[in-house]
Amino acid sequence: MKTTMAPLSLLSLSLSLLTLFTPLSHASAIRQGAANPPKIPSGAEGSGESQPQPYAPQPALLSTEWTASVGADPTNHWPQHPRPQLKRDDKWWQSLNGIWRYQNLHFASSARMNVDISTLTPDVEVEGGYDGGEGGMPTEEKETLIPSCIESGFSGIQEMNVTGMVFKRTLEIPDNWMNETGRRVLIHFEAVDYEAVVYVNDKKLGHNVGGYFRFTVDATNALKNDGEKNELQVVVRDPTDEPGFYTPHGKQTRTPSHIFYTPCTGIWQSVWMESVPTDNYIRDLDVSADMEGNVAMTVYSSSKTTTAVKILILENGAEVATHDASSDQEFSFQVPDPKLWSPDSPTLYNISVTMGDDQITSYTGFRTISKGVVNGIQRPLLNGKFVFQFGPLDQGYWPDGIYLPPTEEAMLYDLDLIKSLGMNMVRKHIKVEPQLYYYACDKLGLLVIQDMPSMRPAESLATDFPTPAQQAEFERQLSVMVNQFKSHPSIITWVIYNEGWGQIRDNGNYPEFHITDAIRALDPTRLIDSVTGWFDHGAGDFHDNHHYASPECGTPFYSSPNTPYDPKRIGFQGEFGGVGHVPDSKNLWPDPKAIATIPETYEISPDLDSYNYRTHELLGELRAQVERYACSGAVYTQTTDVEGEVNGLVTYDRRVVRVNVTQWQSDIQALYDAAERRAS
Repeated sequence: MKTTMAPLSLLSLSLSLLTLFTPLSHASAIRQGAANPPKIPSGAEGSGESQPQPYAPQPALLSTEWTASVGADPTNHWPQHPRPQLKRDDKWWQSLNGIWRYQNLHFASSARMNVDISTLTPDVEVEGGYDGGEGGMPTEEKETLIPSCIESGFSGIQEMNVTGMVFKRTLEIPDNWMNETGRRVLIHFEAVDYEAVVYVNDKKLGHNVGGYFRFTVDATNALKNDGEKNELQVVVRDPTDEPGFYTPHGKQTRTPSHIFYTPCTGIWQSVWMESVPTDNYIRDLDVSADMEGNVAMTVYSSSKTTTAVKILILENGAEVATHDASSDQEFSFQVPDPKLWSPDSPTLYNISVTMGDDQITSYTGFRTISKGVVNGIQRPLLNGKFVFQFGPLDQGYWPDGIYLPPTEEAMLYDLDLIKSLGMNMVRKHIKVEPQLYYYACDKLGLLVIQDMPSMRPAESLATDFPTPAQQAEFERQLSVMVNQFKSHPSIITWVIYNEGWGQIRDNGNYPEFHITDAIRALDPTRLIDSVTGWFDHGAGDFHDNHHYASPECGTPFYSSPNTPYDPKRIGFQGEFGGVGHVPDSKNLWPDPKAIATIPETYEISPDLDSYNYRTHELLGELRAQVERYACSGAVYTQTTDVEGEVNGLVTYDRRVVRVNVTQWQSDIQALYDAAERRAS
């Protein structure tokens, strides 16, 4: 039964929001405003008050081999260009990562938590005042490292359960930007958790809601032109899973316990500024390319007026196709005989887009994701062929950086490990990563199953559901995720709900049906796993089973709350395995509460010999199900330990690899061989 609770469908809501929000990014949730707030108190730069507490990284509860390098040179923290799919010449961008100033605004009372932060500054009177700040005011300023989670040692703050805060820094605009006539200055935020209001020189520039997605403000008209320093301020609120809030936040919680972890608050991805032409510039780009060489593209202009664009497709620097078109409408053209993108051969083609005085570079890969019946079984297809998908559940947590890997090298370590074992897929579990993560998957040839970050699990499975407004916001943010990441060839599947968390299912009201239809309208090039795990009502392309430790993949047997295998859809094992092993204390998250939950692990092996024996047997069970039944792919839990979970392929600090690499490589290849035989 298909019914709709939210007053607007995902698609109609998404389209209506595009007319309300800034023209800077068609997928952004940012709202522009002209209100000038009262000055936020600051102890910096000649105010007569004390200077901020100097930055110093705090010791991590558990370090990685990359921990020590963070903070040693704050000016070189995540220096990479954050958006490889929309990049201008290096002279037109500058990282704003590094040392900022931070204040805790003490939003502990319910009155402060619920105030509209788009109008909030510390000298605004709110019923109940501030909690915890001396004299009812915010705490003193401290220097902090951006990007970081304020809960992490990298931030230099390492505070928990902070709801309201402000981040500040000065802006120095490069001389060549100021000397160039006819250019504007944009400030880009890759992700701020959860809600942010941005000011430059006390002028409000925008307000964004959603902790995983990029947004942009135009700072041009707020900048000083007389050589004075400019002040950037970002007011942030993050309630996480506080009572009364029902927001997409994944596994973050203020009360960590076993499978729910330390939250991430604040500016946790890169901030950067960019100079663009004043009259018209390329604000976004959608591109998809299929196995037949067909390229579909939309170039979005800042003026939203039809403008001539020129497209070049290049392979290893050599031009292979050109096309002239117009902006702000989809157009298509063909590249003859392209080399296809796949896990075995992840070929990428560079793209150059020119529109007037503006030019950007991007890239794409030629591949087609579809489904079809192969030898009587519904299968996922890559470039027209059944490819068995196997990889880990990947939480994306770090003991030192929480949500943010300490460095790009650290991020790549996890992906290289997955690929080296012979896995061809990763399920990004109810978290969204920086775009550089997906760029790495594009280059490595790792298929990505991308979850939507879930709302909190229901306290009562019968009655605890989001309100219509909360549901509409979840759907809006889902549309933002799809729009912002749909140009990455590695992403093959969108996941809406995980194990019923935040999933409305009362009186036959199953929103996954209309959400699935809306996602397919936004992105018809991928498959949709509407419900991974439990409470499957028949929506989407997959019948997805979760079972520990043994799999039940496309089999006639199942365990509640899973449902019987549906042969009209793709049989898939969304989670299984989870075999645990308690590491030495030096490799263990040393939180007593987390340690106390270790016995909740699905299975625990006393040593690595028995661990590898047991995982070998489980992979053998999966292979048998591939050979006998309708199993088309599986996700093994999980890449790394996370806090109180000790069932990773590697420990949380990435210092101990549990798996017998040779054995796992052989077992994984046997899965692919069995799938190939079954399909033929």
